[in-house]
Amino acid sequence: MSRAGTPRAAPNRPAVHVPDDGTPEFELALLRRGVDLRDADQERCRGCKRTPLIGETIYLDGRGLVFCELCRALEPDPPRRTRVVHGPEYGHTMKLTDHRAA
Repeated sequence: MSRAGTPRAAPNRPAVHVPDDGTPEFELALLRRGVDLRDADQERCRGCKRTPLIGETIYLDGRGLVFCELCRALEPDPPRRTRVVHGPEYGHTMKLTDHRAA
């Protein structure tokens, strides 16, 4: 036993468990491709590679790179712009206004 309490010959486990339930390889390949394409559209922090949460303020430097609040503190230059991360419904909702004469 090592000091941390785990056996020295602990088995390596894959990062993602692929079920052995007879799912065709083609179906799994399509699923992986779809997840990869969706993930490519996501903005990620340049420092920690984390996807910002909805409502979180992100900071953009002069090159257009995105930084979260924690990683921004590690950058020597101040950010050029800041903006709030919006959810997928942003811009698709309706705002009702009252146009009656007062």
